[in-house]
Order: sequence, then structure tokens, then C-alpha cells
Amino acid sequence: MSSPMSASNFLKALKNEGLTVVQVGDWRTHNRNHKGPWGPVHGVMLHHTVTKGTARTVEICRDGYAGLPGPLCHGVIAKDGRIHLVGYGRANHAGLGDDDVLRAVIAEKRLPADNESNTDGNRHFYGFECENLGDGKDPWPAVQLEAIEKAAAAVCRFHGWDGPSVIGHLEWQPGKVDPRGFSMNGMRNRVHDRLK
Repeated sequence: MSSPMSASNFLKALKNEGLTVVQVGDWRTHNRNHKGPWGPVHGVMLHHTVTKGTARTVEICRDGYAGLPGPLCHGVIAKDGRIHLVGYGRANHAGLGDDDVLRAVIAEKRLPADNESNTDGNRHFYGFECENLGDGKDPWPAVQLEAIEKAAAAVCRFHGWDGPSVIGHLEWQPGKVDPRGFSMNGMRNRVHDRLK
């Protein structure tokens, strides 16, 4: 069982992994903690934003929109590989997902198919939104994929986790398709290799 790292340790972990970090406003205290607990944490969840343009993407992920208040993640990974920190603590990114998937993440085992939405993922996962239209055509630049790998590895390294602790939203909640355009198994392998 892992307590979330402090905001300062989160920033340090990302920088130590070689990431260029942009701190957005009051990100350290911008959260949804009043809606429920943050932690224990068990993994990292990746998403695509369905947006275009880094400034607008960061704004949406920080502030949210009607019906879904921000922050919508902890960090936004832009196409240029920079990570914009928009919140820390409970964030509206994972929603309800499958408890069998959570148990597999905790055990770092092969993920079962997600077929129910009965568990609060916002409590248990760090979330990274990755700038991409998610249409299967919008490219994923190599520098962005490397930043995704580094961000996930930074969190895993701090907690002593490995690649299986990194999942996509599509593996957590039935009906979700993100992140679309790269393989989650491939990304888990990249994270594992980085952590060796």
C-alpha cells in the first residue's frame, strides 16, 4: 500500500527522470480532495486529450469543463515532450473502473478485461493526459512518447513499481478508447526497460 508522494517529491522525480517540467499556477494545491480521498495509490493511468494546441489543452486539463471540474490529471504531456503540471492530489481523470483490474495492477499481473465500473480510480491512480486528438491519425512524436515513458517511470521508480503498474484508461473503464495510437503493452515494456 503506497501513500501518494508529496508534490515536491513528484516534481523532483519527474525532473530526475530528465523531463522538462512547466509548473502551472497553484498546481500543488489544485485538486478534488474535498470529494474523496487521494490514496493509497497503486499505479499510473495514461489518457489522450482529444484536443489540439498545447495552451488550450493545458487550460482544459487544469480547469475542466461543464460537468467535469478540473484538474483532469496531474500532468499534461505535450507533443514537444514538456510536461505541464496542472494539479496534485485527487483529480478527475480515471472515474469508476474495474476492481479486478485494480487488483491486477496492485499485483503487477496481466490485466483482465475491464467489464465493470465499481471502483474509484481517481483515488488510486496518478494521471497523465497526453496531447493528441485520439483519432488514430494524429501522430505521436518520438519526443512525446519518450516523455510519456519517462513520466510513468518516474512515478514507478519512486514507489518501487514496474511496468505493469502503468495502464491506459481503456484498460480501466469499459467503453474508453484512450490512449489511442500507441500500444500500452509496448509502453509498459519501455517503462520496464527504463527502470532496469
